[in-house]
Amino acid sequence: MKKRDKDSFEELVELYKDRIFNIVVGMIQNAEDAEDLTQDVFVEVFNSISDFREDSSLNTWLYRIAVNKCLELIRKRSRKKRFGFITSIFSDSEEVQLPDFEHPGVKLENKERAKVLFKAISKLPENQRTAFTLSKIEELSYKEISEIMKMSISSVESLLFRARANLKKYLEDYYFDKI
Repeated sequence: MKKRDKDSFEELVELYKDRIFNIVVGMIQNAEDAEDLTQDVFVEVFNSISDFREDSSLNTWLYRIAVNKCLELIRKRSRKKRFGFITSIFSDSEEVQLPDFEHPGVKLENKERAKVLFKAISKLPENQRTAFTLSKIEELSYKEISEIMKMSISSVESLLFRARANLKKYLEDYYFDKI
């Protein structure tokens, strides 16, 4: 694979495309953008495979690229939202609302709860959202998350603790209203 062998690359894509897509869609919460970003991940993998030092597993390297691509897009969207907010102050138009997100892997009977959960996840700070998505949605170990995020296991544990606390706070109103 280090030599950009087309057959090996196709095999790699086939093996990892669903996992990468799930990470991406879980983080950016838009299926169309997730498809594009998943392709971008594999284009980057193909172009930079010779740079893979094998310090970590191929799995970890791929996830790290996917997470970084997601974070780039999230930061780009955040800049656009700030700019949109600033321009809306000086114009008569209202702020544009993003469409509701529905994860393709969620069963029909859980769609409403999933929508609420993904909305709450999107409110988390970037590192907490990344750690939570990798842990709870992708079911990666703390060790794998620490390698992908390039931080200690105790830092990952702390991020997940804070993410759960924030989610509990965000979701209290929703569940309190249901009682």
